[in-house]
Amino acid sequence: MNNNLTYTNYFRSILGILLFITLFTLLIPFISILVIISLGKLTNWILEKVAPLLARFILWVLNIKYRIQYHQSKLEDSTFLTASINTPAIYIVNHASTLDILTILALGIQNVRFIAKWEMQYFPFFFMLGRLTGQIFIKRGNREKAVQTLQKNYEKVQRYRRSILIAPEGTRKHEMPIGPFKKGAFRMALDLGYPIVPIYFEGTTKLCKGGSLFTKSGNITAHVFSPISTDQWKEATLEENIEDIRNKYIQWSTGI
Repeated sequence: MNNNLTYTNYFRSILGILLFITLFTLLIPFISILVIISLGKLTNWILEKVAPLLARFILWVLNIKYRIQYHQSKLEDSTFLTASINTPAIYIVNHASTLDILTILALGIQNVRFIAKWEMQYFPFFFMLGRLTGQIFIKRGNREKAVQTLQKNYEKVQRYRRSILIAPEGTRKHEMPIGPFKKGAFRMALDLGYPIVPIYFEGTTKLCKGGSLFTKSGNITAHVFSPISTDQWKEATLEENIEDIRNKYIQWSTGI
């Protein structure tokens, strides 16, 4: 057994993968009909209610306990994540595990859209769901094209007061514990005047490191921190602002 994985872990992992594929495949026609009939008005309901339930169910099958912990002095419950419809933000997360797909969906952030790599569209159910629900796919290898894609979505993001969730590391394959941050998320925050809300996933790499499809049982905590204002940010100091936030993630990775 590798990395202390037991036969039970392997069985749960295979079952989780099969359930994930089966549930999403079966739901695609149903979701497609709902989105089309409602003219897109049920998209948020799908992302905020249906997706979190499915994600948490798969995590339960994997015997992973998932919780959200808020690190704000005035907000001690889930009202923070559900307040984004009135106060849109750029949510950023650390990214180093296959489990991140589930932990992100399980957050249930209101009125949010995700920035995903272009290659995700090669999987039929991700392509269908992504396109139908208005997710944003970018080509990470082409920085100029990626920036153009993000900027093209500014109008929709502002018009519908949407929040955006993005992993600034861009890939799971990076130096540990926290890889270099790309500018995309922070450029968006600066251009849109949105605050940045850091979310740190604790435990994901211990249970499922990198691109592995096999997971161990255990605990994952999504630590949601107070919004970081970008009102005083400037183009000239953007790299310093980014490095300051990355240093927070490095600090959190050593213990919260």
